[in-house]
Amino acid sequence: MSYSLVLLPGDGVGIEVAAQARRVLACVSERAGVAFDIEEIPCGGEYFLAHGRDWPAGSAEKCEKADVVLLGAVGWPSPDGKGPVTMPDGNMAGWSPVIGNRMRLDLYANIRPVKLYEGVQARISGRHMQVWRPGDVDILFVRENTEGLYAGMGGILRRGGKAVAATDTRIITREASERVIRLAFELARKRHGAPKDKKKRVTCIVKNNVLDGCRFFHEVFLEIGAAYPDIEKDVAIVDAFTQWLITQPEYYDVCVATNMFGDIVTDLASVLQGGMGMAAGCNVGDHHAMFEPIHGSAPKHAGLDKVNPMAMILATAKGLTWLGERKKDPKLERAGAAIEAAVQAVVKRGAPLTYDLVGSEKAARMSEVTSAILEELAPRLA
Repeated sequence: MSYSLVLLPGDGVGIEVAAQARRVLACVSERAGVAFDIEEIPCGGEYFLAHGRDWPAGSAEKCEKADVVLLGAVGWPSPDGKGPVTMPDGNMAGWSPVIGNRMRLDLYANIRPVKLYEGVQARISGRHMQVWRPGDVDILFVRENTEGLYAGMGGILRRGGKAVAATDTRIITREASERVIRLAFELARKRHGAPKDKKKRVTCIVKNNVLDGCRFFHEVFLEIGAAYPDIEKDVAIVDAFTQWLITQPEYYDVCVATNMFGDIVTDLASVLQGGMGMAAGCNVGDHHAMFEPIHGSAPKHAGLDKVNPMAMILATAKGLTWLGERKKDPKLERAGAAIEAAVQAVVKRGAPLTYDLVGSEKAARMSEVTSAILEELAPRLA
């Protein structure tokens, strides 16, 4: 059986890490006997500058028909140097494959695993330090992915060509809140609990001491949570949560949040696992899914064979696992697990690793890291 896969490389280092994902997929195809029909679609800021749109006509439909979508990263500096390339509607060039896909395909949950592998050290104040032990960090963030401050409700008021006011209206609905909160509880049931006390726990991250949208989200959280008496219900005010996350990550199991707060705290949480070069994002709905590294396009590093490919490779692993569960194909599920195990083996060995994990003096090239992962992966797929 062949699976259809859309690959959206995007801009900058997104193109490079997408190429590493293709190498991994080729290994899986050869060793595990799984066929992939890959369609690579250019997109992003550079594509917009050349073509006047941020991806080709018909791309949305191709993503909808695909079994799974993989995304690199989008965003490119505008020629005037005033930020990223934007389109006439004000959206960043690259909105269509990212936010557009989330909305169009109803990818209502952004699931981000935060797990510290043995051999990874956090980078604090420019130095690599063993601040947390691997067993202390194993958190699953579930972020609402289709509304909130990213719903596009707002705009800029201009008078005489000068911007004088701007609004961004946050939309929190019962339907979206219920389904993402319910998913968080269901995922918690499948896990082993928090590292600290092994309790299955869902933490609701809100600002319900000030914001009505958060009061509503928390109310829905308690309603849904009542159906899960076996799981502990926890609530954290988002600003306080940021320091608890760093000082006691072992307390957290599954965390659920609205769109913007979830976006912010998961970027912070990536520090716990060694940085964004290790962090994969899973955009999941009931019928479609798109997987990506959470780092950006990093234009200054583009073309240097420098950045960490592991986030993209881990995102690919999550994509195969999701597809395997959906299609009831154990080969895909085993491949997903094998890819993660191969990454862990390279990290534990301590080499070759990119600059973000070991510093510039010891750094290996991106392609060398992928080659090492493939060496570990191939026998695991036999």
